[in-house]
Amino acid sequence: MSRFKVSKFRHTEARLSRREAWISDIRAGTAPSCGNSIKSSCRLIAFNSNHPGVLGIVPLEGQEEDKRLVTHLGCHSDLVTDLDFSPFDDFLLATGSADRTVKLWRLPAPGQALPSVPGLVLGPEDVQVEVLQFHPTADGILLSVAGRVLKVWDAAQQQPLTELVAHGDLVQGAVWSRDGALVGTMCKDKQLRIFDPRAKPEASQSTQAHENSRDGRLVWTGTQEHLVSTGFNQMREREVKLWDTRHFSSALTSVTLDTSPGSLMPLLDPDSGLLVLAGKGESQLYCYEVVPQQLALSPVTQCLLESALRGAALVPRRALAVMGCEVLRVLQLSDTAIMPISYHVPRKAVEFHKDLFPDATGCVPASDPHTWWAGSNQQVQKVSLDPACRPHPSFTSCLGSPAESPPDSAQPMETPVGNMDPNEGCFSPPSSLTSPSTPSSLGPSLSSTSGIGTSPSQRSLQSILGPSSKFRHAQGTVLHRDTHITNLKGLNLTTPGESDGFCANRLRVAVPLLSSGGQVAVLELRKPGRLPDTALPTLQNGVAITDLAWDPFDPHRLAVAGEDARIRLWRVPPEGLEEVLTTPEATLTGHTEKIYSLRFHPLAADVLASSSCDFTVRIWDLEARAERLRLQGHHGQIFGLAWSPDGQQLATLCKDGRLRVYEPRSGPEPLQVSKMGWGGPQIWPGGPGWASCAVSQQEGPGPEGARGARVVWVCDGHCLLVSGFDSRSERQLLLYSADALAGGPLSVLGLDVAPSTLLPSYDPDTGLVLLTGKGDTRVFLYELLPEAPFFLECNNFTSSDPHKGFVLLPKTECDVREVEFARCLRLRQTSLEPVAFRLPRVRKEFFQDDVFPDTAVSWEPVLSAKAWLGGANGQPQLLSLQPPDMTPVSQAPREAPARRVPSSVLYLEEKSDQQKKEELLNAMVAKLGNREDPLPQDSFEGVDEDEWVSGWGVPASHPPPLTPAACAISLLQVS
Repeated sequence: MSRFKVSKFRHTEARLSRREAWISDIRAGTAPSCGNSIKSSCRLIAFNSNHPGVLGIVPLEGQEEDKRLVTHLGCHSDLVTDLDFSPFDDFLLATGSADRTVKLWRLPAPGQALPSVPGLVLGPEDVQVEVLQFHPTADGILLSVAGRVLKVWDAAQQQPLTELVAHGDLVQGAVWSRDGALVGTMCKDKQLRIFDPRAKPEASQSTQAHENSRDGRLVWTGTQEHLVSTGFNQMREREVKLWDTRHFSSALTSVTLDTSPGSLMPLLDPDSGLLVLAGKGESQLYCYEVVPQQLALSPVTQCLLESALRGAALVPRRALAVMGCEVLRVLQLSDTAIMPISYHVPRKAVEFHKDLFPDATGCVPASDPHTWWAGSNQQVQKVSLDPACRPHPSFTSCLGSPAESPPDSAQPMETPVGNMDPNEGCFSPPSSLTSPSTPSSLGPSLSSTSGIGTSPSQRSLQSILGPSSKFRHAQGTVLHRDTHITNLKGLNLTTPGESDGFCANRLRVAVPLLSSGGQVAVLELRKPGRLPDTALPTLQNGVAITDLAWDPFDPHRLAVAGEDARIRLWRVPPEGLEEVLTTPEATLTGHTEKIYSLRFHPLAADVLASSSCDFTVRIWDLEARAERLRLQGHHGQIFGLAWSPDGQQLATLCKDGRLRVYEPRSGPEPLQVSKMGWGGPQIWPGGPGWASCAVSQQEGPGPEGARGARVVWVCDGHCLLVSGFDSRSERQLLLYSADALAGGPLSVLGLDVAPSTLLPSYDPDTGLVLLTGKGDTRVFLYELLPEAPFFLECNNFTSSDPHKGFVLLPKTECDVREVEFARCLRLRQTSLEPVAFRLPRVRKEFFQDDVFPDTAVSWEPVLSAKAWLGGANGQPQLLSLQPPDMTPVSQAPREAPARRVPSSVLYLEEKSDQQKKEELLNAMVAKLGNREDPLPQDSFEGVDEDEWVSGWGVPASHPPPLTPAACAISLLQVS
C-alpha cells in the first residue's frame, strides 16, 4: 500500500461558464500594478476599469432573467493599484492608488446609488500604494505597502499601529498569515521576510526566495507554518516554491513552469489547499494541490481560457454552489468581460459532501484592533457550508460610512452591461476628499456634442456615461501635397529638449540647419512646393542655436538664442529671405551661460523673457534693447517658462523639482516675502530696474522625474499644465491650480513610456491641448477642465513616420467652413506638411459658433513695453471668425424629421391568391423577359430521335425549348 494518501481532488475538472453567465461589455484596465485588478466578496465584484481611478462594481449573482448592472465608482485621481473586500463585511471595500492614498468605501446593496464620498481616507504616503489586505481575524485592521514601507493601520483611528521598514528595496507583495499573527513579504531585493508586527518592526526571519528580482507574489496556506511564493529563477523561468517557517533556509519543494514573461498570481483556498496560478496576459490556468505533509505541490488540472487574462480573483468559499460539488470558483477579468470558471469534483450523489466542504471561516470577527494589538490571538468561529445550516450570522462593520452628501450632489449611475457602448467613457463622480490630489466631483458635462444645445436624451446619456468632450471625434488629416514644403535638407535635429525644434507664424517658418555657424532657414508658407537643390539663404548666427521664436506682433522679427549666452534679433524682409544675412538687427547680452528658452509677452510689444543655465530668468525691453527685470531663486536647470494669458505672471519649471509662479513686476526672489513699494528705475542687487517692491510668488512640487518637462497656462489662466516624467520614466500630465501650487496637482494622468518630453500646444478657444514629442508618431488630444474629471480624451492623430517637431498655427489659419478648429505644422526629415484638425458635423453650411468662439487678436499688442513695465495691464481685443455669408448654427432653423408613411390603401386592400399569383407572374416576366430569340442549345447537334427514350423505354420526341416566361408559368402551376 502506498504511504501517500490519494487526493480527493484528483478528478477535479475546470468548467468554463456559458456566455449567458458572463458579465460582458465592460472595459477593463490594463495598467501594470502589484494587485490582481479584481476582487470578490460574497455579494459584489469590484474590478479596475479602463479609466484611471475608476472601479466597476457588479453583483456576484444575478437575479432571475435580469441582466446584472455594472456601476462605476470614481474613487481616486490616479490608477487604482490594489483593492480588497473585508472578510467580514461584504460591502466594505478598501482601495489603494498611485495618488498615494488608501480609502475605505461603504458600498450599497445592488440597485442603489454608489457613494460619492469615502468613509475613511488613510495617508497620503510618500509614494504610491501598491498592496492592501484586511486582517483575517480582527475588524478594522488593514495592511498597506508603499515603496519600502509596510504599515499596519487601525482604520477607525486613521493611525498606523506600526511600520515595518526593514526592506532593502520595493516591496512587491505582503500577506497576513491565516491566524493574523504574522506578516510575510516579498521584496525586490529577492528576500522573503516574516514579521511579527506586534513584537518588533524588524523581520524575525529572512531568506532568499527567488534568484530573479522580477515581480514576486506570496500567499499563506491554511497553517501558520507554510506559505507559497511565486517568482522567476535566474534563467527567467517562472517557479513556485513551498516554504516552512520552521525550516526557512530553503524551500520544501519547487515547481518550474515555463519562461513566459507574465507574473504569476497565486490564488489559494486555505480550506481545500487548492492553488490556482494565473499569469497576466495569458490564456491558461494551472491548478495544484498544496500538501505540506507530503512536501508536494501536486498538479490537479489545467484550464485553457477563451481570451487573455487581465486579472483573477477567488470567490469566497461561502458563495460556492456546494450541492453541485463546486470546490473553487475563479473570476477571470478579460478586456471586455468577467468570466466565471468553476472547479468541480464529480460525485454521483446530489447531496452535501462534508469531506469536500469542511467548516469554513465565518464572517464575524474575533476581535477588534485594540484587543488584537494587546496580544489576542482569538480565531474566527467556523461555520458549516451545508445549506441546511444556513443562514449564517452576519456582520456589518462600523467602518466606511461616508458623511452625508448634500441633497443636490451628483449621484452615481448604473449602466446596463448589455446596453453600454464600450467605446465611450463611463464613470461616476470621483469622491470629494480633502486630499489636494483628488478630484472633488465630476459635476455636469461642460460640453455638449450637438453644437446647438443638449437635448434631454443627450443629457440622459451624459448622466449614464459621464462627461465627454464634443471634440472626442476630432479627425487629424495631413493636407494635400500641394501645400507641403519638400526637399528640406540638412535639418538640425539636435536642438535642446527645451526648444520646440522650429517655430512658425502665419507667414513663415524658421528651421535651424545642421550646417556650422548656427544657420537658420526661413521658409515662406505662402510658397509651398519643392525647394531647390542649391543652398538656401539663411540667417548666420555664428554659434549653435538653442531656441528661436517669432515676435507675435511683428511677423518679420525673429529672436534666436545661442550657446554664447546672447540673443540675436533678426529682421526678415517682407518679400522673404533672398540672401544670406550675417548681421542681426540687435544683440542682447546679459546672461552668463547658454540660453535655453525664449518667450515673447502675449500682450505687450517688445517684451521678451529668456531662461538660461545661469539659473535666472531675464526680461528684456527690445525697444531699448536692455534687460529690465531678473527673476532668481532657481536651483537647477530651468526646463520651461510660460507667460500667463493676461501677461501678469510667469511660470517656471526647474530641474530641482519645483514649479514656481512669479509676478515679475513685483519682485525677483521667489522666497522673499516683504511689502515694499515700486521705486522707479533704481537698481536691485538681483538685476536692473528693481527697487523696494512687494514680492508675490507661489511654489509647488513638480514632476518626480528629472529628464525634462514643459509648462503651459490653461483654463483661462486658472490652471497650469505640466508635462513631464514620473520616477519610472513614464510620461505624465499634471494639472495644477495656479492659486494653490503648494497643495500639489489637482490630477495626474499617465500616458506612456517614451524618451522624449511631451511638447504641449494649447488652444484657449477650445480648451484643447495637443501633446507630442520629438521623434513620436502620435499626437495626444485632451480637452482640459478646471474641475473633475479634468482630462477628457479625444481622438489621437497618428502618422506613419516620426516627426521632428509639431507647432500650432494661429487660429486665423483655420478653415472654419470645414469645421477646422486647429491647424498645425509637422516637421519631417525632409519636408514640412500642414495638419488640419476638423470636427465632423452634418450641417456645415452653418457657422459652428459652439466650436469657434470669438478669438483673441493675438497679432496686435495691447500695451507697449514701457507701459507694461510701469505696471499697466490690459485685455486683448476679440475677433469673430464667422464669415459674412454664414449663419450661426445656433440660429439655424430646426428641421423636423419627415416620416414616410405608406398609403392607407396598402393596408385596407386585401388581395386574393389569384391576384398575388398574377403579380408574381408579371414580376418574373418583367425580370426574365419574354424574348423569342433562339436559345444557344438550339444550334447544337443532338442525337437521333430514336435514341431518345422515356423513362419506360418509349421513344420521346425532342421537347420544344421553353422561354423564360413559360418556365415561370410552369413553376406557378406546380406551386
